[in-house]
Amino acid sequence: MKCDLCGGIYKKELMSYTLLYEGKRIIVENVPAYVCQRCGEKLFEPDIVEKLQNVIWGKKKAQREIKTPFYDLATL
Repeated sequence: MKCDLCGGIYKKELMSYTLLYEGKRIIVENVPAYVCQRCGEKLFEPDIVEKLQNVIWGKKKAQREIKTPFYDLATL
């Protein structure tokens, strides 16, 4: 499958999906995705998108939490 953005080739990989939701950073690991080997564009199958939505919107209890340092470049 060719990337619509750059013409590169997609390869199926497991990745970490990170987003900011309601002021909290959420990380979901081992997410299957098609990743363009040239530009990094990611595509997700519909069932994976549904699972991600259930995890995020369903506010499921996290399996673990990590402490993350935060920096604001504008104040440094």
